Amino acid sequence: MTTQPTMTIWQAIDALARQIPFTKAKVETVLSTRLVVKDTSGNPIQNTAFQFYTGGPVKLSDGAVISNVDLRIRHKEGHPGFLVLDLDGECIGLDAVRSHYSMLNITNVPHGHSPDEMMGYTTLEEWGKLSFGFTERHPDCLAAVSFNPKMLEADETGK
Repeated sequence: MTTQPTMTIWQAIDALARQIPFTKAKVETVLSTRLVVKDTSGNPIQNTAFQFYTGGPVKLSDGAVISNVDLRIRHKEGHPGFLVLDLDGECIGLDAVRSHYSMLNITNVPHGHSPDEMMGYTTLEEWGKLSFGFTERHPDCLAAVSFNPKMLEADETGK
């Protein structure tokens, strides 16, 4: 089932950042989609450190499509979760990303092993790192957005 929230990719990013620490229910509510348990690590040995959830696609009002939602929540007190949104649909260029997040640093450089390797740009937010990835295959279009929140302080875990 493809849902269409009435928000742009930028509104979705802002809304998701306000949900940290992530839970399955919070992400489902913001994106109006259902997440299912799925280990996306590709490892034949079951991962006991993280619970993996996946979902999508989600069509956004600006033509962007979140083709896959990848939520990982560590089985450890105080871990805020890790979220990756894979994007398709309307091409979003680096200039558009910079217009919303001007303080971007290059944090990943492709090494020529695959056209799916990403050039990564990261901005530091109050809550942690927000990264934007552009594949070698389509270097002009945003391919992924990842949220890597800081570990919660002991007094914040009960919130």
